[in-house]
Amino acid sequence: MRIDTRQSGVTTQSGVTTLDDHRRTANENVQSVFSEVLENFGREGYASAEPVSTETPLDSQIQQSWTQWYRVEQLGRYRGQEDAAALGESYAGVMSQAYDEGGYASPKDFLRGLPADELETVQTIHRLADPIQVDSLSEEGALNLLIPPAAQVDLNRDGITQSGKANGLRFPDSTTSPEVTQAWEEATAGMSWGERAVHELRMKLPVLTANFLVNGDGQITGQREPGDPDWVNPMADPEYSFVEETKRWIDYLDDFKNQIDPDQYAKDRSFFETFQKKLIEHGAP
Repeated sequence: MRIDTRQSGVTTQSGVTTLDDHRRTANENVQSVFSEVLENFGREGYASAEPVSTETPLDSQIQQSWTQWYRVEQLGRYRGQEDAAALGESYAGVMSQAYDEGGYASPKDFLRGLPADELETVQTIHRLADPIQVDSLSEEGALNLLIPPAAQVDLNRDGITQSGKANGLRFPDSTTSPEVTQAWEEATAGMSWGERAVHELRMKLPVLTANFLVNGDGQITGQREPGDPDWVNPMADPEYSFVEETKRWIDYLDDFKNQIDPDQYAKDRSFFETFQKKLIEHGAP
């Protein structure tokens, strides 16, 4: 299991993380465009996606959103990538072909038809360690290889976002409601990448802990893997409450206050109080 990783932003003397600001805008744009793409092929995109323009053809918006997103990420996750411009153009071609040929409806069939050099492009864009073996992929894993990393979806709603064979944890993900997403963006505004990543993991812990295997003595003996028929995603329950989750975190911090560095305690408690307040303001559960 891994957490989706991003490079930290560039901080100016005024304290504004300019790269992170551009990244958030680019992420939201590419999520909206590819949500529209997926909906056109009968699939669900991002729950928090904004409607896209109907005046510009969708195939043009695919190229535009990818170009904007990739330009930002050449300063982040693709920094130092050899032949970065050529790589980006090659992947843009793959996505264009997938859109024209129905690849978003039948991703495994489409991937099987790609030549080796284009499969290598897809592998590099998604930073997969091993060459792509299409027949070993799940539907979700295959589909997400045809989508920019920031717009990948949790197709089966198991709380895990699969890209190729890699399992990623991300929050918010494609199933997170607009209300929760907006509260999260406001609560984490100005945070460093590291701070935000820690809180992302904390918000996804219910998915991990629900799948721990425990013996009769209450000891953890292992964990179910995604794809296991007994896999559980408590966050998919309509009754799941993010407000209650923030309350559980605040209670936890208070219970272990004397065992936590005072500055860290104050910082973490302030975050969960702020997030809780934002959730309530936006009408999130």
